[in-house]
Amino acid sequence: MQILQTFGLNPYLTIAQIINFLILLYILKRYLYPPLFKIFKKREELVTESIKKADDAESALEKAKESEKEIIKNARHVADDILKDARDQADEIVKEAEVHAKEKSDKMILDAKAVIELESSQAKKELSTYVLKLSLDILKKSLPSVFSEKEQNEIINKAVKEMQKIPN
Repeated sequence: MQILQTFGLNPYLTIAQIINFLILLYILKRYLYPPLFKIFKKREELVTESIKKADDAESALEKAKESEKEIIKNARHVADDILKDARDQADEIVKEAEVHAKEKSDKMILDAKAVIELESSQAKKELSTYVLKLSLDILKKSLPSVFSEKEQNEIINKAVKEMQKIPN
């Protein structure tokens, strides 16, 4: 005991700080983490679903390319028996189908990427706002036991100004 007092440690305050820390840890675990993990899980499912859709679009593109190759092969056999004009028309149709399929798949991939990016930025903004509000609430609840009301107001005002400087 005398060693603790020599170093300026009060065992009662130390125990009180440990209890406060455990209470804070319990509150965070009980009320903050479940909603955050739920949000993370939803976002992960959304990203997984978007990736699956992109993979499906890619496999559909591969199937379209395979069927396109089969059509080209059949068109060549028929084109051998038809006049040169018919051969030119078949090639033109195939080229249009390739362009259309490529444009459509590119658009689907770009749309999926845009949706993922938008939802990701929205999740970041929501999480940032939530964390800032929670931090301010924790600050407001923890200050009364340590500082006077005037000091509390000064600290809270300073913290709010600092939080407003942080870009979203």
